[in-house]
Amino acid sequence: MRILITGGRGMLARTLAKALEGQHEVAALGHGEIDVVDAASVARAFAEVRPEAVLHCAAMTQVDKCESEEGQAFAVNEQGSANIAHASRNAGARLVAFSTDYVFDGALDRPYSEFDQAGGALSVYGRSKWAGECAVRLGCPNHVVARVSWLYGPGGPSFVHTMMRLADGTRPLLKVVDDQHGNPTSTLAVASAVKALLERPELRGTFHLTCEGEATWFELAKAVFALAGKDQQVQACTSEEYPLPARRPANSRLEKRMLALYGLPPMPHWRDALAEFMALEFGCGRA
Repeated sequence: MRILITGGRGMLARTLAKALEGQHEVAALGHGEIDVVDAASVARAFAEVRPEAVLHCAAMTQVDKCESEEGQAFAVNEQGSANIAHASRNAGARLVAFSTDYVFDGALDRPYSEFDQAGGALSVYGRSKWAGECAVRLGCPNHVVARVSWLYGPGGPSFVHTMMRLADGTRPLLKVVDDQHGNPTSTLAVASAVKALLERPELRGTFHLTCEGEATWFELAKAVFALAGKDQQVQACTSEEYPLPARRPANSRLEKRMLALYGLPPMPHWRDALAEFMALEFGCGRA
């Protein structure tokens, strides 16, 4: 099928394009080729590509920058998603729009399922992405909202790449937050799940596409250093010790209930996905 990918220069979009090329006709368009905030730009891109499916990756994802540029965050994440949803509906295309764990407030003491109420986001980023989800649901009935979190992937940028860069031997000790819990997720695993979703055109609704298992950022950092064979000292700290402009949810864990309900392949455990990625990206760990 003909697939249009927005935000085509981003880490997730690049992984998706590489995974789908060869099987499908893929057009991964960057901001210069499709400005999602500009409805006319969106219409031109759709007229040229004539997509049968749309993977909407374009977003303002700089969480802390969103706090100081709220208008731009909502323009991209809400209005941009509305424009893509309307164009997808008009083109008769199936829309897969990517969202985030940050749409939740993180107050639950268990993983959030697709059936838990979102919308209590702690940050501008989370609120704008929730507004984008609502725009997708209203604008294009033939949609999937795919929530992902704690992403890393080929080429970065990501937390994993940052840890590898910081562990260059010049820093005796790194402090990493240990009171935020989530599902570290490889874009390679997300791409496999998206391929499975594309093969089931009847599926609609919200799907969580994060890796299984949970970790804190501190635990993820330790796993990265262990796989890389780096003797980097790392110390746990609290979110209060590492203040940032945007509040992060303490609990970002997502349950993959919809995958199980529809008999789709389960997501890999985050430790297995990380080991595969480290071998491919940095030549370390195990394949």
